[in-house]
Amino acid sequence: MKRYLLILFITLIGGSLKAQRVPTLNSPEVHPDNKVTFRYFSRTAENVMLSGEFLEKPASMSKDTSGVWSVTVGPVKPDVYPYSFTVDNVQLADPNNTYIFANERFKRSIVDIPGSKPLIHSLQNVPHGKIDYRYYKSTALDTLRRALVYTPPGFDINGKTKYPVLYLVHGGSDTEETWTKVGRANLIADNLIASGKMVPMIIVMPYGNVRPRPMADFTKDVVSQLVPFIEANYPVLKDRQHRAIAGFSVGGGQTLNIGLTNTETFAYVCSYAPYTATEEFRNNFANWSPDSGLMNSRLKLFTISVGTDDFLYESVKQNISMFKEKGLDLKTYIVPGGHTWMNCKLYLATTLQEIFK
Repeated sequence: MKRYLLILFITLIGGSLKAQRVPTLNSPEVHPDNKVTFRYFSRTAENVMLSGEFLEKPASMSKDTSGVWSVTVGPVKPDVYPYSFTVDNVQLADPNNTYIFANERFKRSIVDIPGSKPLIHSLQNVPHGKIDYRYYKSTALDTLRRALVYTPPGFDINGKTKYPVLYLVHGGSDTEETWTKVGRANLIADNLIASGKMVPMIIVMPYGNVRPRPMADFTKDVVSQLVPFIEANYPVLKDRQHRAIAGFSVGGGQTLNIGLTNTETFAYVCSYAPYTATEEFRNNFANWSPDSGLMNSRLKLFTISVGTDDFLYESVKQNISMFKEKGLDLKTYIVPGGHTWMNCKLYLATTLQEIFK
């Protein structure tokens, strides 16, 4: 009798565990025709939606008898896209996808649609650079801070070659890892260097959020702490002509604040869809009377890029007009598309081919 009860208990427990076991799902599954199937498991959810920057509106997912929700969309234009699930009004990253969007606010995953030909951000059979995670003491912020440092193929820290440096700033709520994990900055640089379209350089990607300190203190951190740290630890060219700064969204606004108020430090300023509704920007430029002749002689390249469907398009156009009215030589890139990392990769790829030449 005891043996029978034990067997019955084990059978019931085993059946219960089997019923609770979450199946291993292939999600996202990119098909040869560029259609993509997304899957999510939940027996209890009442509604699951797919959102992504490849969709005009969220797509409803349907559930099978085993509790697997799925939807197939596309074909999708080859690129790298963020997406997420909304499960009963709660946004979630795809639990079956380890490729996560590096962000402090949004819970999103990434899907890569490679296409038939390698894109500029694709992993290709070329020499590859290296990404270092570096920590530096910022006395300006009284804290230890982190930056990612890309060094190009063939880099030798003890070698004789000295490199120019691009300081590359992420968007609002992103992190210092977003430029590599979403923007593919390292792969874009590898591919452009291999094709001879880009000067080999070091790319420094700092963490742009200094809160609870005022965001304007990021300018102090970059100019007085990060630049000296890089120049003390890497074989770099230590003059204005070999320093550039670029950034996207909030980082694009920070780029304007840092670069245009420190032209003795940076000769290249490239802003991507800049968000400028900040106190720092107003303080710097609301009543700005620059010596345009001096600034134009110092700035070897000043660019602003934006998409026509970007929610910041109108404000960016206003800033473009303002800078031109101040007499600055400004090159603009107005392209289709919105406030997306798909566009941002294109802005970066363009910039990398223009600076330090």
